[in-house]
Amino acid sequence: MLKRAHYWVLGAMTVLCLILLNLPPTAAARLRLGVSSLFLPLFGLAGAGQAFVDRASYASLTRATLISEIERLRKENQQLQLAADQGRDAFAENARLRSLLGWQPRAPWKLRAARVIAREPTTWWRSVTLDYGSRDGARPNQTVLTSTGLVGRIREVEPTHSQVALIGDPECGVSVLVAETRDSGIIQESRSAPDGDGLVMLRMLQRSPAIMAGHRVITSGLGGIFPSGIPVGQIVDTRSVDGGLYTEARVRLGANLNHLEEVWVVAP
Repeated sequence: MLKRAHYWVLGAMTVLCLILLNLPPTAAARLRLGVSSLFLPLFGLAGAGQAFVDRASYASLTRATLISEIERLRKENQQLQLAADQGRDAFAENARLRSLLGWQPRAPWKLRAARVIAREPTTWWRSVTLDYGSRDGARPNQTVLTSTGLVGRIREVEPTHSQVALIGDPECGVSVLVAETRDSGIIQESRSAPDGDGLVMLRMLQRSPAIMAGHRVITSGLGGIFPSGIPVGQIVDTRSVDGGLYTEARVRLGANLNHLEEVWVVAP
């Protein structure tokens, strides 16, 4: 038998849950940021502990292994330098062609590095916290990405940190293109967080048999938040919906949202 005090506690928790579920968006956003701030010291301690473990593991490596890894990184760096040189040439050529056609020149992205210092303590909110705040130049709606693909957008900003809504969050819809076919669609709210394979749903695609598994998905630039051309992921499979009027596709994200450590923020 439950005691009267238990009934009071159960009733209070029920009322609290109802209040939280019916908060207006502004109040809910402030609550999320407040809860995240409470957990920041714990995540910082966990990060420091992980860094110590990483340093200890490097100390146990043999000299031959370290030399081999340095040589591999040196070769990789040379390849990246060559790719960057090719990219600069292609960018300059593109700028000349746009000028001849009278198009607006496309400015290169200004990137600012940031570190993930916390994740939401619950799966209700799909977001992470960066050590990048308003004093560093952070602004709402700035794009966040990694070298492998889009991560999301900055949702809320505080002086010392900011919160990022990840792809699949209700507040992070992304207008995208299938690079090979130029078909457009939207990655909207997921019913659950991206699974272990990093899959999200791409909806509102016009029915097109040309869309195939392996095709690349990139941002379209529509909506005024995400610049065009950012890699998002690759199509895994497709299916027809709404009586064959539209196509839905599962997309494997390029960025691993479950293991984010360092990211890039696109500055205005």
